[in-house]
Amino acid sequence: MKDVNTIQKQDGFKSQWGFIMAAVGSCVGMANVWRFPMLVSRYGGLTFLIPYFIFVFIISQSGMMEEISMGRWAGTGPSGAFGKAMENGGRRRKAGERLGIIPVIGSLCLAIGYSVIMGWVFYYVKMALTGELTAMGQDMDAIGGTFGSVAPEADNLLQAVQMTLETGGANNLWITVGIVVSFLIMIMGVAGGIEKSCKIMIPVLYVLFITLAVFMLFMPGTRSGYQYIFSLDPAGLLDPQVWVYAFGQCFFSLSVAGSGSIVYGSYLDDKVNIRRSAVICAVMDTSAALLAMLIIIPAMASAGADLGNGGPGLMFIYVLPVFNSMGVLARVIVIFFYVAILFAGLSSVINLFETPINFLQEQLHMKRWTATALIHGFGLITALLIQPWTSQWMDTVSIYILPLGALTAGVMFFWVMKRDTAVAAVQLGAEKPMMKWFYPFGRYIFVPLCVLCFILGIAWGGIG
Repeated sequence: MKDVNTIQKQDGFKSQWGFIMAAVGSCVGMANVWRFPMLVSRYGGLTFLIPYFIFVFIISQSGMMEEISMGRWAGTGPSGAFGKAMENGGRRRKAGERLGIIPVIGSLCLAIGYSVIMGWVFYYVKMALTGELTAMGQDMDAIGGTFGSVAPEADNLLQAVQMTLETGGANNLWITVGIVVSFLIMIMGVAGGIEKSCKIMIPVLYVLFITLAVFMLFMPGTRSGYQYIFSLDPAGLLDPQVWVYAFGQCFFSLSVAGSGSIVYGSYLDDKVNIRRSAVICAVMDTSAALLAMLIIIPAMASAGADLGNGGPGLMFIYVLPVFNSMGVLARVIVIFFYVAILFAGLSSVINLFETPINFLQEQLHMKRWTATALIHGFGLITALLIQPWTSQWMDTVSIYILPLGALTAGVMFFWVMKRDTAVAAVQLGAEKPMMKWFYPFGRYIFVPLCVLCFILGIAWGGIG
């Protein structure tokens, strides 16, 4: 049998910066653009941001560090890592390997749902470049009709499959384009594909977001948006909903799901400082969300638009008439906006697909190109079939599977592995001793929060 560590050492991140860019790419997704600004608007500027910042600290200093450290310690993805953790704790390795399939399935299912949305984004980038989006002006019938034709909705999965088989067309083309682009990046491996592409996409994404945020400073009518962002309602901080949704947004934004972070951690060498990397990733992910907020809320305020219209529709419908009202800069702003979303989504998709690809390489000993082709082929077929049911698909994955993956990983690290082993795994590569509160903090704060995320997600129909 081929040694797993040999497989891992054939490929991996060549630098800490490359790993950070890939990890940031896994965190910065399209939800940073459509959901974070909506929640800030709904729950009141700083009233929402304060709880959010608190949860960023909690999760980055526990869950993120735990998953990256577990992956590096085990030198393998979630299935192998959970198995090794069980063995370290004196339990059956096979049981851990089977539990590790949960986050693999979650990552694959989320990648498929993301692939559908990526198809929409590719199509909108094309229309932005050709001027078709700007030509719609503020005609909500044209804007809404365009999105309706790109993203039709079905009441159930069976109806979705039937609609796809009957209509096909341009939707299928652009979903295929998105998955082919992902395949071409990932077929080149971790260092040659994922690392190199993220080193380009993530800096460009930030340049585009910063440029758009600066544009907003000089647009008339945006002042009320900034005032709202920096407003604070002390009574609002007593509302449990504010804290629950701040936690849910942060939990999913930082990609704590027992999958991608473990896989990326398995590609790291022993010199990388895990805590520093987790802090940088958390800061950059949060800054991307804040930049999106500084673009969208002032823009919507300038047009008197209702930011309560959330979901993907915020990206594809409600911001368009706002951007199109910005005179000679409209087309440039629209292009910048959708290219930034494209890079945010694509960097997340490749992280999500990497987990099942890694699983096939390690557990079934497939070659990289075979595993990549198989996963993308399956992903393409499924994405085409479920596209009118994408919202329900994503809700099912985020409510039931992802929190369960994060919880299982947290239990493995903080409750099953030996304490000395877990602490040593995090300490490796750090110049200073790890903070003494890390282990009890993760055990008694982070793991219970994972349980809470799972329970509240089911009870409330999703919190992130």
